[in-house]
Amino acid sequence: PRGVPEAAPAGPASHLRSLAARRPAPSPAGPPPADSNAGERGLPGHVVRAQHFRFSGETGSGAEDPVLEIRVPQIGAGVSLPGILAAKCGAEVILSDSSELPHCLEICRQSCQMNNLPQVDVVGLTWGHLSQDLLALPPQDIILASDVFFEPEDFEDILSTVYFLMQKNPNVQLWSTYQVRSADWSLEALLYKWDMNCVHIPLETFDADKEDIAESALPGRHTIEMLVISLGK
Repeated sequence: PRGVPEAAPAGPASHLRSLAARRPAPSPAGPPPADSNAGERGLPGHVVRAQHFRFSGETGSGAEDPVLEIRVPQIGAGVSLPGILAAKCGAEVILSDSSELPHCLEICRQSCQMNNLPQVDVVGLTWGHLSQDLLALPPQDIILASDVFFEPEDFEDILSTVYFLMQKNPNVQLWSTYQVRSADWSLEALLYKWDMNCVHIPLETFDADKEDIAESALPGRHTIEMLVISLGK
């Protein structure tokens, strides 16, 4: 089987609104080059997303082999921490970032090299564009997306791309973490339009409700949420 500048710290979670708008359901990578801001954004969300995958892929007592036998692409990968960790856990991973940002794709490749993962493919996928690379992707099991819901004008392009991948495997899930930046942003109408369900995953269920995951300084005081999105039917 296969895998801008930072916003100011968010305020108390009670004053913020989830991107899902309450719609009910029917540590390995190294630093990128200093001039690659687009690839670095969303680091607090990367750490939380990687933490969830670590919990999902941890081996049991005495286990010797990787336990993840799933195909996992990471979209908008940037520094690729969640995808890198998924590959380390044994998943068959594809990293992707915008085909229009070659320096971001180079960051993905550098992360693979630094973590001794030559088997991980890196492809250029631009959200909302039906490209040959997108058409060539095999059916996936889990799609990772760390803080890709960064600009509201990109939200529908992201979901339309995910929807296309879901047509290849209707059971695929999008696992996404994001940093809450505005109480006015919502995915509710787009989830309805694309017939998707969304479930909010409490951070405490995978030991991510703290400011210093894996002995790092992230996510700090930023408010991070995790969503699992799937097809409505």
